[in-house]
Amino acid sequence: MRGIVNLAEMVNKVADGGANAVLLQKGMAKHGHRGYGRDIGLIIHMSASTSLGPDPNDKVQVCTVEEAIKMGADAVSVHINIGSETEADQLEKLWLRCRRMRYLGYAFDRNDVPERKRYKEFK
Repeated sequence: MRGIVNLAEMVNKVADGGANAVLLQKGMAKHGHRGYGRDIGLIIHMSASTSLGPDPNDKVQVCTVEEAIKMGADAVSVHINIGSETEADQLEKLWLRCRRMRYLGYAFDRNDVPERKRYKEFK
């Protein structure tokens, strides 16, 4: 499978290109986020799913707010599939994470994506 071979090198290129932050899963952060060169913010993405599970639209939490902060995150990101069967659960978890980040004084981002089967309804 083709993809990024050297994550640290890619983060360097992104920073040198002028980006002010990178968005990474927690497993990638320790290999790709740098503590040298031009400063670049770190956003840890806290949600995941796979296409092999019974419901690929059911995003689950794979990182805690505290883990993200310990890794040096400036902010966290959460993915929500709007219109999915598990939307209510995803939104409740979003609220809990957002409340925790605000309490700790950190930024928060969300990634709202319409569920694939219902995408045409959102156009």
